[in-house]
Amino acid sequence: MSHDILDAAGLDRARAKTILGDALKGADDGELFVEYCVSESFAFDDGRLKAATFDTMQGMGLRAVCGEVTGYAHSSDISEEALKRAAATVAAVKSGHGGVFADAPRRTNVKLYGDSSPLDSAPFEAKVKLLQDIDAYARGKDARVRQVSASLTGEYQIVEVLRPDGQVVKDIRPLPTRLMNRSRRSSRLRSMKTTSTSASARPPAPSSSEPR
Repeated sequence: MSHDILDAAGLDRARAKTILGDALKGADDGELFVEYCVSESFAFDDGRLKAATFDTMQGMGLRAVCGEVTGYAHSSDISEEALKRAAATVAAVKSGHGGVFADAPRRTNVKLYGDSSPLDSAPFEAKVKLLQDIDAYARGKDARVRQVSASLTGEYQIVEVLRPDGQVVKDIRPLPTRLMNRSRRSSRLRSMKTTSTSASARPPAPSSSEPR
């Protein structure tokens, strides 16, 4: 996936800026927000892979502020036609209003994380193997373990904000992969945590023959 959402969607950046400028002319504030996000999740239970999903989401939103009135329009279709429809929708809040556009937020070049997607950190087979290893490890720690559930999730998000004065702000958010593990044993509750893994055990109610 290209880091340029508009380019990847086939929307000409110059045309987008022109439509945005026309849509917000006479408004006090506003912007075009564009987002692209991919995520995946794995669920491992009872010694086998129960579910594996991969989702892709994208969309854009246009905001126009005129005095005390704010107009919003959004679409999951990132295209020139969809942007024109959004512009026509927010134009209603400008009726009879002549504002002075607010200053743009102060920029920052602080980079908090890299651009690499955590979803590309390992192939599908390696992720399933990791869950299998967790299952085997949890069962090998105690013979009383009866059930092990492990899940793995990750997300990669790109957001871009365009203002009619030409300012463009972009953020790439490679949200770290999360790994969770839960083991069910036949006795007391026990918890274990590491920097990337959490595990807990929930025992069934003891029978009358079990020590209290």
